[in-house]
Amino acid sequence: MNTILQEIQGVVDQIDPGLVEAVTEHVQSGKRIFVVGEGRSGFMAKSFAMRLMHLGATVFVVGETITPALKSGDVVAAVSGSGTTKSVVNTAKKARELECRVIAITTRTDSELADYSTLVAHLPAATKYRGEDEAASVQPLGSLFDQCVHVFCDAVCLSYGAKQTENNESAFMRHSNLE
Repeated sequence: MNTILQEIQGVVDQIDPGLVEAVTEHVQSGKRIFVVGEGRSGFMAKSFAMRLMHLGATVFVVGETITPALKSGDVVAAVSGSGTTKSVVNTAKKARELECRVIAITTRTDSELADYSTLVAHLPAATKYRGEDEAASVQPLGSLFDQCVHVFCDAVCLSYGAKQTENNESAFMRHSNLE
């Protein structure tokens, strides 16, 4: 576990300190927030959506049956380590055509996803492709990227919650009570 924590810390130390605030501002600027990702990155995107919902945001997961149409003024948070995941890139492209803001959460600032984004959250973690500019990792596939996405998005949620004057008690009121 210490190795995993050290790997995460190594990536976090390389993230632009102003990036959490920039992503928070993008998220706050939207009427509605949509998240998209595939595989484990998709689970991290869903985790982000869930916590934003707890903090009072109107948020949807792309691909779910109850997800409404995107409209101008919405924000899309698109998670892809490589920045090449076709469904994620296609969503970002469509969002830009509809005049939505797009946040790319990726390791690749030169990717197609980044090209369609209004803000790139660069997390220089290892992906399954193990690019030369990615952090080294003993973990399989994109585990390090996904862990860093989770930590980064939780930091965004902490910032978002503070700006919305949300706290644990108010978030708890939106937590599922059907358990």
